Amino acid sequence: MATLLGGCATLREARSSAGDKLDPWENWNRKVFAFNEGLDEHVLKPVATVYSNVVPQPVRRGVDNFFGNVADAWSAVNNFLQGKGAAGFQDIIRFGTNTVFGLLGVLDVASEMGIDHQYEDFGQTLGHWGFGTGAYIVWPLLGPSSVRDSFALPLDRAASPASLFKDGSSVYSLTALQIINTRSNLLGASRVLDDIALDKYSFLRDAYLQRRRSLVFDGNEPPPDNPLDPEPSASAPAAK
Repeated sequence: MATLLGGCATLREARSSAGDKLDPWENWNRKVFAFNEGLDEHVLKPVATVYSNVVPQPVRRGVDNFFGNVADAWSAVNNFLQGKGAAGFQDIIRFGTNTVFGLLGVLDVASEMGIDHQYEDFGQTLGHWGFGTGAYIVWPLLGPSSVRDSFALPLDRAASPASLFKDGSSVYSLTALQIINTRSNLLGASRVLDDIALDKYSFLRDAYLQRRRSLVFDGNEPPPDNPLDPEPSASAPAAK
């Protein structure tokens, strides 16, 4: 939490620099954020709370593992696109191990063997290729994003179990299960956030941008070329 707050402070300092506008559409974003908060408060959170109370924790963990296993396959693709061959092969080994020996990923056998997640998506791949973050955006239902991550979003969303089915009922059911299961995992975090954040919108915006920057550079973040740009260009030596 201390690291996160420090990162948010850094972004606030950068944003206050001359002419810097990481959030040029703040007025619109805040309206969308308020809509999402209302939807969460009246629909998602109550459903996720009931789900958490009714569904046993081992079952919920199995659902997490299943969706995470599909994410590992997509992560492998993005690692190869970024030239990270070793990480890509590790993702392939994870996916194969959990698919074959973990009941299609319901059991996380690979983690028990010391084969860890790599967590790469196409937004990170675009960042690795030198595309800047761009302006911050809040999408209805989908939540925080940026211009770069918004371009990556269709591919990232397509790499989900729901995309493997053609009939609408299966697609909607799997998508709803993923959303509700994910929201149930965040019940504790949302309570803490409600308690500590004076301006929840600003806190989540700064946290999102800082985390995405950290993910693009695998935690080894170089200083930006320009304080107005939250990420250095790909041509900068530090980008390697």
